[in-house]
Parts: sequence; C-alpha cells; structure tokens
Amino acid sequence: MYHWMVRRLVRRTFAALSRGDYESVLRGVSPSVTHTFSGTHTLGGTRHSVEGMRRWFQRLYRLSPGLTFEIKNIAVSGWPCDTTVAVEWVDRATPADGSAYVNEGVHVIKLRWGKVVYLHAYLDTQLTEALCRRLVAFGLEEAGAPPIQD
Repeated sequence: MYHWMVRRLVRRTFAALSRGDYESVLRGVSPSVTHTFSGTHTLGGTRHSVEGMRRWFQRLYRLSPGLTFEIKNIAVSGWPCDTTVAVEWVDRATPADGSAYVNEGVHVIKLRWGKVVYLHAYLDTQLTEALCRRLVAFGLEEAGAPPIQD
C-alpha cells in the first residue's frame, strides 16, 4: 500500500511540473536537500537548498517553456524512513527559439518521511547542452550562464 501511495504522489508531482507548478513540488522538499542535474551546462550542477532549487526551476521554465513529462515507469523500494524512487520519463518542450526539444531520462529520488532529501536527474546531457548553445545563439544569454549551485 505504501509503495502504491508513493507512485501516486510521484505521478501527481510530475503532473504539477508539467503545469509549471514547481512551487507545489518544493513544498515536498527537505530544507537539507541535494538536487543534482547531470551535465556541465547552465542547468547542470548541484544545489543544497530549497531556494537554490527554486532559482533552478525558474531558469528551467524560462529556457524550456511548456515543459511536459510523460512517465514511463516508476519503481519504489524501502519504507517511509528511507524510500528510494526511480522515475523513467520523456520530457518535451518548445524553447524560445521555436525548436522542438525531447529528452528522456531517470530521476533517482530519496525520501525520508515524505520529504525529498536527494534527487538526481540522469538524462542525455548532450541534448541539453545543444539546446543551451542554440538558445545562446538565438540571443538568450541566460542559456550560457554558469550553473546555479549552492
């Protein structure tokens, strides 16, 4: 029953992200979070605070408006004091330059008592880096900014 509830929560969370509602997602994040997005581009790096994640989400949605997620699989293990979740997904967006962006990956998430304490997004970083380069060429300077890290 617990794993079913976690899978349901994960689906709701990704639906909120697909609506651009990252604030509701941040309410489920521990103040001592570790959030890593793979790659050496403007969205890459690691954050250790809810405020750092907020700034990262704001940048993500400025660069990738209309971002949506399609969940392929969700695996859950553990108990409320130490839960691990793996979410396989495909995301889509139409960035400012009008090009199509599609990527796929996996989020590995650790929960403690219902709060996210660890989140690592693994994805095709070459696609994200190419998107950032296109957006810089289009004139969106933020796409070439240093990663948000704290």
